[in-house]
Amino acid sequence: MSVSTPERPQPREVFIQGLTLDGRTFRPSDWAERLAGAMCSFRPGGTQMGRAAYIGYSPYCVPNVINGVKCVVVNEALRELEPMAWDFVMNFARDNQLQVADACLLPDAPPAARPPK
Repeated sequence: MSVSTPERPQPREVFIQGLTLDGRTFRPSDWAERLAGAMCSFRPGGTQMGRAAYIGYSPYCVPNVINGVKCVVVNEALRELEPMAWDFVMNFARDNQLQVADACLLPDAPPAARPPK
């Protein structure tokens, strides 16, 4: 009798961390915002042009801080939407020898309910 284990969900995101492979903090300190800003025109429905493309970050490439480390969370949907943009961010990580992890960003847990008084 074999025991089946539930399949683990595949990671849908790549975390490019602001740490080099040898553990040093990557500089400049605003690298994550710069990289995500360069990707701001890549949005659901295709590449956006004009002023609207630069109002916020793309949902496919978002700067974040996780466990005190700056990172850029890159959604794998970018690979299908615009392969050259995907290659750009992945080559950025490789060229700068940044740590990269496949993962899935989970939403924050809702605040705990207060007990009634």
